[in-house]
Amino acid sequence: MNGFEIGIIGGTGGIGKWFAAFFRGEGYPVHVVGRREGMPIPELARRCRVVIVSVPIAATLDVIRLVGPHLPEDSLLMDFTSLKEEPVRAMLEATTAEVIGSHPLFGPDCPSLDGQNVVLCPGRGERWLVWLEGLLANGGARVTVTTPAEHDRMMSLVQGLTHLETILMGLTLRDSGVAPSALDAFSTPNFRTKRAIVEKVFGTSPELY
Repeated sequence: MNGFEIGIIGGTGGIGKWFAAFFRGEGYPVHVVGRREGMPIPELARRCRVVIVSVPIAATLDVIRLVGPHLPEDSLLMDFTSLKEEPVRAMLEATTAEVIGSHPLFGPDCPSLDGQNVVLCPGRGERWLVWLEGLLANGGARVTVTTPAEHDRMMSLVQGLTHLETILMGLTLRDSGVAPSALDAFSTPNFRTKRAIVEKVFGTSPELY
């Protein structure tokens, strides 16, 4: 499957921007739609065989409902959100196209797909799943195909516990009254790594999660 165009709604930053570069590197023309740039969403849906929703979770369902009805049956609608049950259900209701919920388990600072985990949750159809799974695997990704319910169950543990640990560390450091610079002379490499994660998470928009 080649010679078609890919559209990414929310592809001006974050993981959407990362995948825009990835798909272009694989030879696919990519059209990006942001809040202030790109073609109208209905036009994007008519022009692109693959349309990806890569917006904050709070806006995902609205965008799915906006783009879904404009997609023909032989196209693909997918998303990049960290939850899968609700977005996949919304995509199935909004369109007759094939549907895949996807969750890249890495950030936009990652240099390549090599060794990175990507979870795919097919909702309708098989043809586009074969294409996407093959493309990601050829790029070095470790692809897991599962149900939306199983994905969300696993992520409640993986992301939930990780964020809980990070938040507890951040709140403890804040309440200690000790200046971060004062800790530098006493810190271990492991502590500095974890503190960097705390700073990154606390500096990230909560809409991402």
